[in-house]
Amino acid sequence: MATIYNSAYKVHVQETTEAEKNNVNIEQGAMQVTDQALYMGFNGENVKIYPQSAVGQGLGWARYDDTFWTSSNKLPLLAGVEVVLGNNAGTTYRSATGVDYYNSATQKVLADNLNDTYKMTIVFKYSAPNANQTYLEMHFQGGNGTPYVRIRNTITFPKGNDAAHDSHSVFQYYADSSFVTNGSQWKITANGGTAQVWDIIYFIQKTQSYA
Repeated sequence: MATIYNSAYKVHVQETTEAEKNNVNIEQGAMQVTDQALYMGFNGENVKIYPQSAVGQGLGWARYDDTFWTSSNKLPLLAGVEVVLGNNAGTTYRSATGVDYYNSATQKVLADNLNDTYKMTIVFKYSAPNANQTYLEMHFQGGNGTPYVRIRNTITFPKGNDAAHDSHSVFQYYADSSFVTNGSQWKITANGGTAQVWDIIYFIQKTQSYA
């Protein structure tokens, strides 16, 4: 049996909390442990050493199915009136317990940390009585009321009047400080005429964590 030796140095690891770790001076190679993770100072940043699993980094996905706006109770869109694309998350699926990227009470999409990146899919059915003149515009809006200019979509009605259409849109985005603090909402507007929307699904995947 091979002889087992102790390492030459015992490393002292500073104990702190997640809230306090970013207020500690970062030293190259110095380690901090919190109730959630182990960090090491490297090139001016606190780098998470453990855990490296997806759940440990808050990675995963969650699906939120609205059960309020249905084929028998459609969300009415008046011409030129912007409304929240609501989702009561009546049915929810998650990759793991504790993974959550949406608050149905405030109808806001959430972000964990500054510069985390996400991919979001939005699915719904829609129709309009005057398809030739009507189109929908949807966009992401910060909790402070500022729209995200590049996260938007324009939707038309190619099947004609009163025909049910299927919308499937995918957006990729990162979280700025306002997003983390205030959350964000999806807004939708019917232009040129009235329309209606139902069977709304949010699918949100966190793809990268900077915590």
